[in-house]
Amino acid sequence: MTENMEKNTTLEANALTEAQFAHLGEGVVAYMREIGAEELMGRFPGIPNLKPGTRLWALFAANGQPILLTDGRAAALAGALENDLTPVSLH
Repeated sequence: MTENMEKNTTLEANALTEAQFAHLGEGVVAYMREIGAEELMGRFPGIPNLKPGTRLWALFAANGQPILLTDGRAAALAGALENDLTPVSLH
């Protein structure tokens, strides 16, 4: 077996199914990022209208579900830690 074939076999053996990948980090990792009012309308159903250009911080579960919305990074971080989630930032 060539070296390339061995690497491919190893990668295939360790590959996640689409369903497994979708649940990766669930209940363990949350991501936080600054988000604009325009994008909030699609992510947080029922949110009241915000002034265009408003920037807030959002905390999302690993699967993309919104957890909380706040006006400060520190509060988003605290929300993750209070829920025993490992926070990561996205830019």
